[in-house]
Amino acid sequence: MPNPLSKPGRNRVRAERLEARVTAEQKHLIEHAAALQGRTVTDFVLSSVQDAARRAIEEHQRIELSLRDSQAFVAALLDPQPVNERLRDTVRRYRDLTGA
Repeated sequence: MPNPLSKPGRNRVRAERLEARVTAEQKHLIEHAAALQGRTVTDFVLSSVQDAARRAIEEHQRIELSLRDSQAFVAALLDPQPVNERLRDTVRRYRDLTGA
């Protein structure tokens, strides 16, 4: 299964169709932007949509991880684990190394 975040290859066969209705103003804007970049409208639209999709997925993953990390942090504050010998030994070694 292809990675949805990977960049499309030039030799990949396009078998799927994606259609959208746009206003005349939107179409002119897209055509103008594509022309400025020396690209076809199709190439411009596909590249732009794929970049936007990639950003949306990455942003969602950051938010999801941030929420999960926040929940783990709060859980650790509310229900701290007891100090064990391994942690005491780690603190001793840290103090020995840093003089703290």
